[in-house]
Amino acid sequence: MAKGHDRITPAGKKFFKELHKLTQQQVRVGYQQGEASDPDSGADIVDIAAWNELGTAHSPPRPFLRQSVEGNESKIAAMCKKQLEGIVQGTTTAQDALSAIGELQVGLIQNEMKTGGFEPNAPITIEGGWMTRNGKAFFIEGKKSAQPLIDTGRLRQSVKYVIEQKGGG
Repeated sequence: MAKGHDRITPAGKKFFKELHKLTQQQVRVGYQQGEASDPDSGADIVDIAAWNELGTAHSPPRPFLRQSVEGNESKIAAMCKKQLEGIVQGTTTAQDALSAIGELQVGLIQNEMKTGGFEPNAPITIEGGWMTRNGKAFFIEGKKSAQPLIDTGRLRQSVKYVIEQKGGG
């Protein structure tokens, strides 16, 4: 037995156990490949999120993921500190701490989608109409809204978090 190990209280043992779990796990927030797709196009929600975040040749970037972190660094840091304090006090487990952080960040992303100040949808996106791409004409239905990122709610509702072993994914 290591010197001093026999003097660790049950609360101390619990603390070190939770701290070890915390060092072995991570929370990932965003979209999970294969969990959702657009019924019209069949595109995976991960691709749709990336196209919106980074932009495409036909639409501007709307960096809702980046802005949700950059604009809330102090709020995220405060939540991490609160969760760590809970582990130190023995009132929070590593799992609960990571879940709380994940839930906070999901909410921040969803809020950013509504309030991010992004470039409005193009008139064709709002009203619909005929377009030509790669020499082919096709009709698109209008979304009837200038607000980007909010149409059916599928992208917003698909933001999730997962807790996994570090180094996974």
